Amino acid sequence: MRTLVLFAHPALEKSRAHRVLAREAAEVPGITFRDLYEAYPDFDVDVPAEQELLLAHDVVVWQFPFYWYSVPPLLKQWFDLVLEHGWAYGRDGTRLSGKRAIAAISVGGREQAYTAEGLNRHTVQQFLYPVEQTARLCRMTWLPPFLLMGAHRMDLDTIAAEGRRFRAFLEALRDDRVDLEALALHDRVPTPLAPVLTVAAT
Repeated sequence: MRTLVLFAHPALEKSRAHRVLAREAAEVPGITFRDLYEAYPDFDVDVPAEQELLLAHDVVVWQFPFYWYSVPPLLKQWFDLVLEHGWAYGRDGTRLSGKRAIAAISVGGREQAYTAEGLNRHTVQQFLYPVEQTARLCRMTWLPPFLLMGAHRMDLDTIAAEGRRFRAFLEALRDDRVDLEALALHDRVPTPLAPVLTVAAT
């Protein structure tokens, strides 16, 4: 599966988690890794170029840090401009139909803060509903997110392990080894990955 990782981090130099995850993603053979803040420091998104990239891939991974319960500003700009009516959605907007979409995000807070009883009153998945619905409106197949929770307090060894897990999941997406029915039974990409992977072809 031709896989596109669209990475958006406004302050990568301050990040511990996404520096590792982004490096792992960029090193996966056969995957297109695109750093949106590097490509568009002035937010002047090249819509035709981004649409051509989308058309050339089967799987779209939006990788970003959780930013005030939402996506970073450049990624929101990307959604607003690239996913045009009549192209990505609407009666004649079928260009992304059938493609797979997933969010890969880091969250600073711990798991217990993202519950009905916790500080933030909702789960991360609930905060991701706008991104999920955007994908569904574009007739894409939405996959449960890849989550890295508690990133602010995570030690470097754990971050490195999460980076390897992310790389392994991207490789499975690329090789079409993710069992979509099994993954749909989870609220996120599980640890370990084995329950949602098919056996590699020999």
